[in-house]
Amino acid sequence: MPKATVVVFPGSNCDAEAHSVLKNTGFNVSFTWYRDPLPQNLDLCFLPGGFSYGDYLRSGAIASFSKILEEVKQFAQKGGYVMGVCNGFQILTESKILDGALLRNNSSSFVCKVIELETMNSSTVFTKDASKNMTMQIAHADGRYFCSDDTLKKLQDGNKIAFKYKENPNGSIEDIAGIFGGPNKNVLGMMPHPERDIITGANGIEIFKSLFENL
Repeated sequence: MPKATVVVFPGSNCDAEAHSVLKNTGFNVSFTWYRDPLPQNLDLCFLPGGFSYGDYLRSGAIASFSKILEEVKQFAQKGGYVMGVCNGFQILTESKILDGALLRNNSSSFVCKVIELETMNSSTVFTKDASKNMTMQIAHADGRYFCSDDTLKKLQDGNKIAFKYKENPNGSIEDIAGIFGGPNKNVLGMMPHPERDIITGANGIEIFKSLFENL
């Protein structure tokens, strides 16, 4: 049985949904408080959505300095699987585990709705058993993915763009909704919330099923 943990920061608010969907998918899952060490023999580390440290400074910026992020970085560098959703994606970019940055939506407003995505790379453990076209909820104010031209080319050439919006809700460069990183595309950051499919009835849960079947 794959072993997963959900890292909880002050201000996390999607940790319970993440724990629930991982457990229901079949993972042996725990919570890890940000001041505690990562569990041993871990397969998946999940960074949930929310407003870590109240989104002071920049979304995810303060959390990126937490001691546990150094463990997460080492875990990812050794090939461990890491998934960050919404604020978790912001933390991964702020800590340089993933390339780029998440900026204020081009509308300058918080956006919360169900959107359509296209899976751009179906060869990873995250996406192998996921549909080409997916629906998920977004809920963010700082979800506009941005990176330099060089980084964008690196993502494109390395097939590291995970998902694109079909109708861009926030102004993300090239409609990017999620990207891969790590030595073997073992890190996924995405703004949409697949763990909320328990509530919305969308099909993002396929990502968790793909993980369970392919880890």
